[in-house]
Order: sequence, then structure tokens, then C-alpha cells
Amino acid sequence: MNKILYDKIMEAFASVLPITAIVLIASVVLVPIPSGTMLMFIAGAALLIIGMGFFTMGADMSMMPIGEGIGMQLTRAAKASEGTSRFKHILTVLASLAAVILISFVMGLIITIAEPDLQVLAYQVPLNLKGLPHWLKSNMVLILTVGFGVGLFLVLAVLRVIFRIPLSVLLIIFYAITFIALYWTPETFIPIAFDSGGVTTGPMTVPFILALGIGVASIRGDKGSQDDSFGFVSLCSIGPILAVVALGVFFNPQTPAVEGHTVISPETTRALVIGFAREFPNYTHEVLQALAAIIIFFVIFQVISRRYKVKQVKRIGVGFAYTFIGLVVFLTGVNVGFIPVGQFLGSALAASPFKWVLVPFGMIVGYFIVAAEPAVHVLNKQVEAISSGAIPQRTMLTGLAIGMAAALGITMVRILLRIDILYILIPGYIIAIVLTFLVPKIFVGIAFDSGGVCSGPMTSTFLLPLAMGVCAGSGGDLMRDAFGVVALVAMAPLIVIQVMGLVYRVKTAKAKARGAVLTMEDAGEIIWYDEE
Repeated sequence: MNKILYDKIMEAFASVLPITAIVLIASVVLVPIPSGTMLMFIAGAALLIIGMGFFTMGADMSMMPIGEGIGMQLTRAAKASEGTSRFKHILTVLASLAAVILISFVMGLIITIAEPDLQVLAYQVPLNLKGLPHWLKSNMVLILTVGFGVGLFLVLAVLRVIFRIPLSVLLIIFYAITFIALYWTPETFIPIAFDSGGVTTGPMTVPFILALGIGVASIRGDKGSQDDSFGFVSLCSIGPILAVVALGVFFNPQTPAVEGHTVISPETTRALVIGFAREFPNYTHEVLQALAAIIIFFVIFQVISRRYKVKQVKRIGVGFAYTFIGLVVFLTGVNVGFIPVGQFLGSALAASPFKWVLVPFGMIVGYFIVAAEPAVHVLNKQVEAISSGAIPQRTMLTGLAIGMAAALGITMVRILLRIDILYILIPGYIIAIVLTFLVPKIFVGIAFDSGGVCSGPMTSTFLLPLAMGVCAGSGGDLMRDAFGVVALVAMAPLIVIQVMGLVYRVKTAKAKARGAVLTMEDAGEIIWYDEE
């Protein structure tokens, strides 16, 4: 086996092992789980590990080089024309901006429509929209709306870096618009809008968007370009929220009652294999559609720009193959093996006399499950590289784990007490926005990117069913109470990562006063080194 692939699979094993152990312990101590369902969970965990290993390697080889290359190519023409006549330079800049807008929008739309997480969410919450053509399904309206939002805000993210617009300014403006628009949005539609922003930035979109940001920022080459390379994911998370809110404001779609997932417990090993084999072609088709659109765009881009050499194209092709295998195996494992267990645990615990154990249980699950998100590892690697090791991957992972633990604890309290999600979202985002003025600039982009990255496949296929099970077991309303878990998962890292940045700023100031140099090695642990 390829040594790098082996290392990736072992990293995935270390990430998935804690959450698997937690569920196994819970099945013995808290809630007895049918043996067939537990076997599906274990088989799903095995597929998840293999799939994550293949995916992370494929993303390194394909999605990230493509995103970075497109980002650099989009702004290279305007940079190269600076020595020409003023008129020619202006024409070149205008043509480059037009290309930036068109390509960014199309890529954002294509990748988002193909995002498996979004399709899972859309099929769970079909909308009741009257007057649509028979060929346009209601769930496709939601997917297209979200895709339009991502495409539009990806354009905005690229233009922000080019014109040096502060990220905090855009965040304040568009979050303010979003929350004001909520006044006219149907109550049961609000959690879906915020969940849409979370599931959009999944394993397909994050590697591309992060690399695109690095590529665009690298052309500038000034002191603040590295800080501006982050923030792309955060803006692309706002776009779907605002677009879906607009859908609710102008069309007032009705969201019918949503039923929970059916818990399957195969009685034989043959039934277990058939359970996975039956879903395998569906996810193969979904991932193939997703990658086909991206591959076609890459081929067109390569023919026009001739940016990549033959050896690089072959490597990217192999990377696409790894990505395809990884995503198919990963999605089959989490959807078939994890959804039944998540819902069963939530429902059984919520119906028991010890339902408040869900709060610490949810926090423990949240702390460990973040390591199983594929896109989290992509972001952490990028952060360590861009910060030249000042923000190690371990620091980021611990910070995100703390944020996820807080989000799951708050989610369980909200479901059990029937708290309106706006009572949590509005204060949370106000705190996050205020912190943007107090922390180093790079932490702002990282924090808001982290929110979108944390809410990936594990959230939509394990945490959302867990929340739906808790809601059903406690007699709550699925639309109003269960949905919204993705929104809270996406919000918590905004605060936690920026608090880390605030601590880092304070400690750095003290270090300068003492003539020392400060680096971060562990989350919350500051190591001092003499300048010598």
C-alpha cells in the first residue's frame, strides 16, 4: 500500500476511534442497542476510516492544486499588465475582473449543487412550493437557491481580497441584513436557512475554496495577503443563509412535517452486507455527478490557460480517483451505519428518566466527533502552513473540539427546553462580530472559516439524526427544535477560535515587553522562548 495513503488511513483511524468507543460504551452503560444496528455502526466506522484516508489524500493531490492554480491565474493577467499603457492596463483589469466574477460564480454554483451534504439536507426537508413546473422539484429549488448564494458570495470573497476590503466589515453588513430579514421569515424556516449555510461547506467545497483563497491572495504578495487568504469559507457560508432567507421572505414556502429516519437492525450478516450494497450505487452516482462537473471545468480551464504540465495533470487525475473512492466509501459508511445509531441513541435517552444525561453525552460526542470531519483536517493543515507553524494543527483541532462540545451541549439544552434558536444565534453572532475588532486579523478569517468546516458529513449524518431522535423522544417539533444543530455547530468555533486569538494577542504583548518571542504549541498553552 502507498505509504502516504497508509498514513492517511491511520490518521483517520485515530480520529474515528474515540467516537466509536463512546457509542460502544453508551450501548452498554446507557442504552442497549440492537446487535444488528451496532454491527452496522461498526461496519460504517470501518468504511468511514478507509473513505477518509482516500479522500484526504485525493484532496491534497487534486482539489487544492486546482483551487490554488485558478486563484492565481484569475489575477495574474491584471498584475502582468502593470507595465503597459494606461488604457491597455485598464482594459486588462476590466477583462480580468469579468473573468473573476464569471469563473468564481460558476465554480461556486457547480461545486455547491454537487455537495453531498446539501443534497442530504434538501431531501430531508422538501418544501411545499406551488406553481412550479412539473420537472422542477421543490428540493431542487432549495439546492439551486443555496448554490446561487455560494456562487455570489464566492465572487464577493475574491473581490474582497483584490480590493483589500476588511472581512469584519462584510461580516457585519451581511449578518445584519440576514438577521433583519428574519423578521419576515417563517419561524419554522429559520433553522433550515442557517443549517443550509453549514452543510454547504462540506468535503467537496472546502478544499477548493481554501486553496482558491490562498491562490488569489498570493498574487498580491503584500504583508496582509496571508491574513486575507482566510475568510473565503466564512463568506460562502453567509451566502446560502441569506439566499434561503430571501426564499422564505419572498415565496413564503411551507415546510411539511418531517419524519425521522427508520432504524434498521439486520438480523444476519447477509442482510448487513445487502444494507450497505443497496446504498452504494446511490452515493456512487452522487459523487460521480459532483466530480464530473468539476473535472469538466478543470479540463476547460487547462485547455485555455495551459497552466499545468503533463505530470501535474496526471497527478491531479489520480487525485480525482482517490477523491471519488474516498467520498463514495465515506458517505456510504456514515449514512448507512451512523444515522440509525444516532437517532436510536437520541430517542432512547430522551424518553428515559435520565434525559439530562444528554447534555454531557452530547458535549463528549461533540468534542471527539470534530476530528472525524474530513474538511477539518484540510483547514488545519492550511492554517499551519500559512501561519508558518505559529498555529499548529493540534492547537486548531483542540479549539474546534471545544467549540463543538459547547455547541452540542447547548443544542441538547435547547431541544429539551424548547428554546427558540434565535435566542442563541443572535447573542452568539454579536459576540463573534465584536471579537473581530479585538483579535489578530488572521484569527478572524480562520475562526469564521472554521464554523463552516466543522459542519460537514458527520454533523448531517450523525449529529442531526441524534438531535432528531432527542426531539422525537422528548415530544418536540422536528422542524423547529431538531433542525438548527448545524447552525449552532457552525457558530461555536467563531467564538472559541477568536478567544484563542485574543489570548494570543495579550500574551504576545506581554512577551514583547519582556523581550521574548511567543509561539502557540498547544491549545491554550503558551511556550516562551528567548530571542537568542
